[in-house]
Amino acid sequence: MSSEKVDQLMQAMTIAEKIGQLIQTTADVFPNGDAVVTGPMKSANMSAESVYTIGTVLGISGAKKVKQIQYDYLQHNRLKIPLIFMADVIHGYQTIFPIPLALGASFNPETMKIASQVAAQESAAGGIHVTFAPMVDLVRDPRWGRVMESTGEDPYLNSVMATASVQGFQGDSLDDHHVAACVKHFAAYGAAEAGREYNTVDVSEWRFKEQYLPAYQAAVDAQAALVMTSFNTLFGVPASANQHLMRDILRQEMAFNGVLISDWSAVAELINHGVAGDHQAAADLALKAGVDIDMMGYAYAKYLEKAADLDTTTAQLIDESARRVLELKDKLGLFTDPYRGLDDTREATEIKTTANLQAAQAAAEDSIVLLKNDRAVLPLVPETRAALIGPVADSGDILGSWSWQGDPAATETIKTALSAAMPNLTFAAGSDYRTSSVRDLKEAVALARQQDVIIAALGLPADESGEATSLANIQLPAEQLVLLRELAKLNKPIISVIVAGRPLDLTEVADLSTAILFAWFPGSKGAAALSRILLGEVNPSGKLPMTFPRSVGQVPIYYNEYRTGRPSTNPFGRDDIKYQSKYMDEVNAPLYPFGFGLSYADISVKAIELAQTTVTPADTLAVTVHLENQSTISGKTVIECYTHQQVGETVRPVKSLVAFEKVEIAGESLADFTIEIPCEHLASVHQDLHQAVDSGEYQLMVGLDSDHLITVPFTIE
Repeated sequence: MSSEKVDQLMQAMTIAEKIGQLIQTTADVFPNGDAVVTGPMKSANMSAESVYTIGTVLGISGAKKVKQIQYDYLQHNRLKIPLIFMADVIHGYQTIFPIPLALGASFNPETMKIASQVAAQESAAGGIHVTFAPMVDLVRDPRWGRVMESTGEDPYLNSVMATASVQGFQGDSLDDHHVAACVKHFAAYGAAEAGREYNTVDVSEWRFKEQYLPAYQAAVDAQAALVMTSFNTLFGVPASANQHLMRDILRQEMAFNGVLISDWSAVAELINHGVAGDHQAAADLALKAGVDIDMMGYAYAKYLEKAADLDTTTAQLIDESARRVLELKDKLGLFTDPYRGLDDTREATEIKTTANLQAAQAAAEDSIVLLKNDRAVLPLVPETRAALIGPVADSGDILGSWSWQGDPAATETIKTALSAAMPNLTFAAGSDYRTSSVRDLKEAVALARQQDVIIAALGLPADESGEATSLANIQLPAEQLVLLRELAKLNKPIISVIVAGRPLDLTEVADLSTAILFAWFPGSKGAAALSRILLGEVNPSGKLPMTFPRSVGQVPIYYNEYRTGRPSTNPFGRDDIKYQSKYMDEVNAPLYPFGFGLSYADISVKAIELAQTTVTPADTLAVTVHLENQSTISGKTVIECYTHQQVGETVRPVKSLVAFEKVEIAGESLADFTIEIPCEHLASVHQDLHQAVDSGEYQLMVGLDSDHLITVPFTIE
């Protein structure tokens, strides 16, 4: 609902001033506070005068800089309408948390909420009003570099994490300790063909609504203030020009009434897509689709050339979008205080605090996944004679992509953290990420030969994940595999610690390693978290939010696949039945399934009990899970609840996650946990594209990963 202030401004503004509110540029057009018009802005016929009507800027922070730009801008803006400052604060501002995919691995929405709260508090102190997060795209292809920004392959997990992230960023109100969340990328960008950045997406509207839409809807329901369009086409039309997607689905069906912003230059790129012949046509298409802000495309600036002569329909659409931008400024309190929260003392005292760093370490400890632990080689004792080998061992490059304000040079390394706790630790790199020498290799092998245990710190650099980092080969680099093979010849226990921003094909790594810890990019305190887990001070409890393939040929591979008419009767091996849905040269089963993650504790699900075996669509399914910990080690684990609909109007997945809960159980104990599952979580999209819960026979499956489950039947009637 519009405020009186917004109504007054809309009446006072010229059409050119309204157009200005729809244009976003980088803050470097104000190098010293004053505007400088260069490059694309000149070609869009923007003048210094029109720059002082733009509504938002991105990519700048720091209380002093923001205050200077805002002050200068308000001196020149006729109606004193302040700027909004936006930035990519994806998994932390200066305190860097684990990447979002790792936060997904925590299976703990509270961890995600705290990470978003800290990022909001710090970035708000630095002058940021809007963050381009969370990314809630459903992703099933690890070749796509932006998988690191997602929380994985499951609609329900993504939805829970999307809600938690929006709540963390925005709080109960958009006060000066919070920022507005911008949900991205609408829509289905995670399904880019071949995992290649900016590529086409082609899924049916049924599948889109069934699997890809739920997380966006959860974020909208959590009152996210903005949504960002995606680069890709969907239903044959680029998202930024897609009226059905933006007007019918987002605005009408999903009831989103906030600001819709394009991704960087996505409006101008409608020309490259071949649906617009020039910037004017691109602007017309985007405006009709309801895109309120043109980020760095300067297509909307074309309206400035003929502002006085715009047709009535275009003028009305401009009014509609300008009003939404002004309403966001009002919600942020910028009309009351355009310098909200900007204080040098606050910035110096509220960023990278001890409490924030402790929260980042707790998040890393919650997210790291133990994939293998043969012979219980982990945890280590501090006195262990260990050789730390590998290119990641002494590198601060563990923050991950989009750690905009993070500083790898000031980040504690795995070597530093372990050396403080392990007096008999020795180190040799052995290779770089993608280069090596015979001399370095021999040095590392010679050093490892003298020790009892080898810790191999391997992985990918941060610049090999994130935007525009698609990979066709998702194995570790050849140089690191050569190093691991040579170390394996020593016949000593090898603990492989993998730092990467995507699932990898770890088939050979698993064959050569005694234990594997997958650390993702664990953030500012990731090294300390890894040290504590390696030494058993923390029991690993992360679970995989994405399936890990045995080879790239299995991609896309995911746990909740649809049933087929000829399913494989032996997905974990080969058999003599030819005419089944399977490979000739590989098994169907993944290397590590969704939801998988080991523990030092011996925790298992002993039995499950349903309170009722017959329920209605309006009911809640209550399941009591009996856990047992046969070890002396206390530990956390994740109870995962899946369902399968035996017969449906449309095909149903073999299993679907419908609830989960992270729990802790003491050593040598039994514990019961009751989880309530609203039956509305079992709704499916029917042929008419509407959701409903079907009556019929179902199965409830409960376990600690998606492959090892106890099953009980129930009925919905």
